[in-house]
Amino acid sequence: MMNRRAFLRASIVGIGTATVLSSIGLPAFAASRSSVVSLSAMDDAQGRHFIAGINRQGAIVYRLPVPEQGHGGCRRPFADEVVMFSKRPGHSFQVIDFRAGRIIQQVDTVKDHHFYGHGSFSPDGDLLYVTANHYPSGGGRILVYDASRDYQRVGNFELDGIGPHEIRLHPDGNALVVALGGILTHPDYDRLKLNIPDMQPALLLIDRESGRILQRHEPSHHQLSCRHLDVSKEGIVVAGYQFEGPEWETPPLIARLDTRTATFAEIVLPDKQQERLHNYIASVALDSTSHIAALTAPRGNRAILLNYLSGQHIDTVEIADVAGALTDQQQGFIFTSGLGGIYRSRQSNAVRIENSEMLWDNHLTST
Repeated sequence: MMNRRAFLRASIVGIGTATVLSSIGLPAFAASRSSVVSLSAMDDAQGRHFIAGINRQGAIVYRLPVPEQGHGGCRRPFADEVVMFSKRPGHSFQVIDFRAGRIIQQVDTVKDHHFYGHGSFSPDGDLLYVTANHYPSGGGRILVYDASRDYQRVGNFELDGIGPHEIRLHPDGNALVVALGGILTHPDYDRLKLNIPDMQPALLLIDRESGRILQRHEPSHHQLSCRHLDVSKEGIVVAGYQFEGPEWETPPLIARLDTRTATFAEIVLPDKQQERLHNYIASVALDSTSHIAALTAPRGNRAILLNYLSGQHIDTVEIADVAGALTDQQQGFIFTSGLGGIYRSRQSNAVRIENSEMLWDNHLTST
């Protein structure tokens, strides 16, 4: 079976902006649009790009066509809006009324920048922080948009580094946690990585008002690209790496940071588990009720479950090309697959709850 990523490289086809649901051939809604609990980017077998609304049973309630392949998203506090970002090198993000099931605004990136596919809101929902690349200089940026003024750009933080990727609001409301991938890109070269020998990845904690770096922690190897993360209500960050070095090496791929004490460490799994990750973590989700972290490894066809308080390995969930992860209100996780399907998991037991052949991206966004 062809790998989802290879398939997409071979078959991507552009489409227009959002259309009415019935015009793209979906059956009538099986549930109200208000039942949508998560959104995710996905592609169909023809390589067309969509944002899907998913209900608690795992059914696709609606899908909205978008012009670029999608990636991550974030919910706006105190509003029925989710912002979904195009995949690197992205040129736009869409503001979605997730209850109505429609795109209400598209915002294109500013001159000389592309997006990395992630963003996060301020606690009041007014400001949106988006990771970006200023490609003439190669410098990482956080672009700031005012959601209360039709998402006008109002700020720009320069980061001391290259390739900021996933970004989350710290539970104190004052800081942002940023995974700095360290990889130089340029839209003229699509997704080509231009500086693998000289990468300088890091995990950053920054002041969201000034952009000042409060903490900086570097991986144990300079080719461990820090890409995805989540942060718990206690202020514990779990981050996932993607190793850009020799494929026969198996360095640690998981970092844990307690921001309260600035204690940073990497988690090494038992040898066989470490090897089977194939040097790639795609998505991270923390459940603050059970204190479990789920990290997906699509190349290894598995998700790793850890106790994020102790760093102890709990279990492994085997799902082919597992992609996105999200906590389930029933104290488990929801996973998507890049080969199609949505799964509900209780520890290692994963049950498929959606059977379409849609190709899911690596992230799920809660509403």
